[in-house]
Amino acid sequence: MSAVYDCNRPETRAEGLAAAASAVRSGRLVVLPTDTVYGIGADAFDSSAVGALLRAKHRGPDLPVGVLVGSWSTVDGLVLGVPPQARALIEAFWPGDLSIVLPHAPSLRWDLGSTRGTVTLRMPLHPVALELLRDVGPMAVSSANVAGRPAPTSVPEAQDQVGESVAVYLDGGPSGEPVPSSVIDLTGAEPVLLRAGAVGAEAISEVLGAPVKTAA
Repeated sequence: MSAVYDCNRPETRAEGLAAAASAVRSGRLVVLPTDTVYGIGADAFDSSAVGALLRAKHRGPDLPVGVLVGSWSTVDGLVLGVPPQARALIEAFWPGDLSIVLPHAPSLRWDLGSTRGTVTLRMPLHPVALELLRDVGPMAVSSANVAGRPAPTSVPEAQDQVGESVAVYLDGGPSGEPVPSSVIDLTGAEPVLLRAGAVGAEAISEVLGAPVKTAA
C-alpha cells in the first residue's frame, strides 16, 4: 500500500523524505512536488524503475523521461560537455522552470526512453524536491499523470491517476497553476525552444544575446 507524508509538517516531512529516499534506492516509484506540477520519479540509473514509471503513465519509450538534479555541479557528470550557452541559462534560471536538452555522457548506463543520445535536465525550485534529489542523486521524473490526462497539481489528483504503482507520495500542498517548464534544445548548431512554458522565449533570448528559434 502506498504511503502519504505531509511535507508541510517538519516531523512528517523528515519521515517522508527518508521513506522516499529508501523507495528510490530500492527501485520503487515516488510522487514528489515540484515548482510546476507533481511528478512521478525513479532512480535515473535504474532501467527497471524507469520502465515502471512509463508503465504507470501508460506511456511508451518514444517520449523519453527527463532528469531532475539537485545542484548545478551534478550536470557536469551527466553530459558530454556543458557549453557556454547552457552555463548562462543554468545561472539565469536554475533552480527553476527551464529544462535543457544536451548530449549525455556516453559512459552513462541508463535507459530513459528514445533519447537519441541526449538528456533533458532541470533543477526544480522546490525545497522538498531539492532535498530528495540531493540525497538520492539524479532522478528520472515526469508529470504524475496517465498519458492524455491533465498533469496533477495535488497529491489526491496524482493518486487518482497513478495510484498504487507509487510507493511513497510526498504531499507539499497544491502546486498552483499547472504551467510546464520550458524546454530548450542545445544539441544543435543553434538553440531551439522545443516547448514554450513558464520561461518565455524573450527571457531566454536576453540571456543568450540572440533570438531563439522555436520548433516547427
